[in-house]
Parts: sequence; structure tokens; C-alpha cells
Amino acid sequence: MNIPTRQALPPKSYLILLGASLCVFNSNNAFVIENILRTDRSTLAWHDLIDLESGQLKPHVALTITKESGDSAVADLFNEVVSMRNRIIHSFQITAEDGTQMLATKAKKTHEQFRITEDYLVSFLEKNERLSSLLHEYRGF
Repeated sequence: MNIPTRQALPPKSYLILLGASLCVFNSNNAFVIENILRTDRSTLAWHDLIDLESGQLKPHVALTITKESGDSAVADLFNEVVSMRNRIIHSFQITAEDGTQMLATKAKKTHEQFRITEDYLVSFLEKNERLSSLLHEYRGF
């Protein structure tokens, strides 16, 4: 498949991991909302929750999934993948020493570049897979 742009892009393997990362996060974000609503339908509505930034779902996760299960595993892992996703989304493109394109962010305290490597993306996918499994367990299916 040809990508219709003249912009410099990372290698296809990187783009595939990046696209998969966005898709699995979006799926898990919706699954978190589904589980919140399954736990508490009295005060929450899907359209209100889907409009929230992912980080703003944290208190809703705590008041529903964590409270109901008595375990913070879902909340902790969701918070971690939200932070990782934020790093991906708020990144900028760089040219690595080998001439390839990749994403990076600036580390807030050191002001150094943090590179979003293929290993980072694979780790992100693996954490999302664990989150999905925890959400399935919580749902009971």
C-alpha cells in the first residue's frame, strides 16, 4: 500500500506498531467505559464518559471498577497506559542517527528527548493486552 504523502515517515514496521497501539488503546478506553457503565448505570451516561479525556476517567474507574472489585489493578494499569498513550499522542517526529524517522517527546525534568521506540510500542501493546484481560475478568466473561 502506498501512503499518499511526501512527508518523511518511519519504517512500515514502526507505523504498523503505532497504528496498532492507537487501535488497542481506543478499544480498551471504550471497554473501560463499558465496565464503568455496567457497574453504575444510575448516574453515568455513555455520551458523557466518551467525551472525557482518558485521564479524566480515572475517578470513575476508582468509584466503580476498583470499588466493586476491591482491587486497583485495572485502575493502576489503565493509568499507566494512559500515560504511555499521552507520550505517543503528544510526541514530535525526529530523524534518528541512522536516518530513520521516529517519534519522541521531551522529558519534563531533564529536557532530553525520550524516544518512542518499537520496543516502547510493543510494551504499550503488551500492557494493553493485560488491561483487556483484566477488564474481561472483571466483566466476568
